[in-house]
Amino acid sequence: MKVYIVGAGAGNLEWLTVQADRLIRQARICIYAGSLVNPQIVDLLPDNCERYDSARMCLDEIVAIYAEARARDVDVIRLHTGEPSIYGAIGEQMNALAELGIDFEMIPGISAFQAAAAALQCELTAPGIAQTVILTRTAGRTPLPPEQELSRLAQHKATLCIYLSTENIALICEQLRPFYGDECPAAVVYHASWPDQQIIRGTLLTLHSLVDKTGITRTALILVGQALGRPKNVSKLYDSSFSHGYRGAREP
Repeated sequence: MKVYIVGAGAGNLEWLTVQADRLIRQARICIYAGSLVNPQIVDLLPDNCERYDSARMCLDEIVAIYAEARARDVDVIRLHTGEPSIYGAIGEQMNALAELGIDFEMIPGISAFQAAAAALQCELTAPGIAQTVILTRTAGRTPLPPEQELSRLAQHKATLCIYLSTENIALICEQLRPFYGDECPAAVVYHASWPDQQIIRGTLLTLHSLVDKTGITRTALILVGQALGRPKNVSKLYDSSFSHGYRGAREP
């Protein structure tokens, strides 16, 4: 018996990995985040699959299903939105599985930051401008270590992908403006890759008022950085002085 921790991706049904699609279609027991996973993906489960919506469950209840499934020798699909390793709250589940001696495997999924970049049609890195991408969030029920507060991270002027924080958009823009400048490109992507996807583009000076008009406060990602403006700096990777050997490898 094994628990498969499966990334359902950002939402687009066609962005599931081949392995994720196969496991979902063959599932006998599935625990899924009902408030977040696209219902079309949940619909791929077989009719006879036992379904549990984790939005209504605590950790102990989830672990109890794992234990019962082991007694029955039935695999469990634990379906998470996006990429489970990012804000997936799977660490506590993996610790519980390890304590029970239950084998588990992680199946990656496309994260919201990747789907948002695709929606914005931008590269999150730009030569000479942004060679670092930071995935972060603001403090809520889960606090942040002081050294990881947004004002500290902003000093790097990296491309920021800010999860679970749209309700704090005004404060975020205010905190970032001294480091990035008023005219720094910024965007919010709601339900990236879903049919009802919305894109709000602006600057750190204008974004919060644009977002306020939409009423969006959840299931959206905030992106900030000069790379979002698609600067015209040219990568050295395709420079005419580079040999073909460099193009066959990752850019140094």
